[in-house]
Amino acid sequence: MKTETKGGYPRAKKRFGQNFLSDGNVLEKIVTSARITPDTGVIEIGSGTGYLTERLLRVAPCILAYEIDRDLVKLLKARFSDLNRFILIPEDVLKRNLETDIKEHLSGVDDIVLVSNLPYYITTPILMMVLEKTRSIQRMVMMMQLEVARRITSEPGTKDYGALSVIIRYIADAKLLFKVSRNAFRPVPDVDSAVVSIEIRRERPLEAEAQAEFFHFVHQAFAHRRKTLMNNMLSAYPTWERKDIEQAMQTHEIPLSARAETLELQAFLDLYFYYTNTRH
Repeated sequence: MKTETKGGYPRAKKRFGQNFLSDGNVLEKIVTSARITPDTGVIEIGSGTGYLTERLLRVAPCILAYEIDRDLVKLLKARFSDLNRFILIPEDVLKRNLETDIKEHLSGVDDIVLVSNLPYYITTPILMMVLEKTRSIQRMVMMMQLEVARRITSEPGTKDYGALSVIIRYIADAKLLFKVSRNAFRPVPDVDSAVVSIEIRRERPLEAEAQAEFFHFVHQAFAHRRKTLMNNMLSAYPTWERKDIEQAMQTHEIPLSARAETLELQAFLDLYFYYTNTRH
């Protein structure tokens, strides 16, 4: 989502998924939730008209911003032209090397937080790009579709718990901070929103290549939600025999009738390690 100008709303562009936030109290809560200090560098994806940017600049020593809409890029450049601590990259963040940009523009800060009001259609790609491809960001505060927020923060055994839930748990601690009504935006979207905080873990048990393989493993476990974990594994990994999967599940005290949505993160890691150890 994007933000409003003081003089009114710019025309929203459907291809960029733009809806402009009209509730200043929500923006204040987002800034407060980011826990910005004099040592914090801020990354903002989708600066829009700069209303949130302006509030962030009141407390942040520097902001590295991304905006793909050329009309809004012009507005941002005009609005913050006299501030050398506002660095604008007028490109699609998904096509950038975020780690390289951070090293170039935010090397002087010890604490980096990402703050963003994301268009719904790119929330998950941006989230996973940040989590998988950079280790410099300590935490994120992000506005997103309420449905996605629930998937990210859901517990095992709930209807929203899925592969994304497990993957986020592996990388970070995520918390739904507060919900935001659709009526806070213009034009009014079809769904409600939520702000989520994500505290990224520095230590992870897998190297990058194995991590990607583990994420694929988790997605296969949830491939058909009505099927048991056993049947999903048999479909995804034909070289595994049923007795192998039964042995793995029994070793880790997982019921043979279990479905993926009932398992904690550690259970997926246990099964993955068993799979990789017996495969070779």
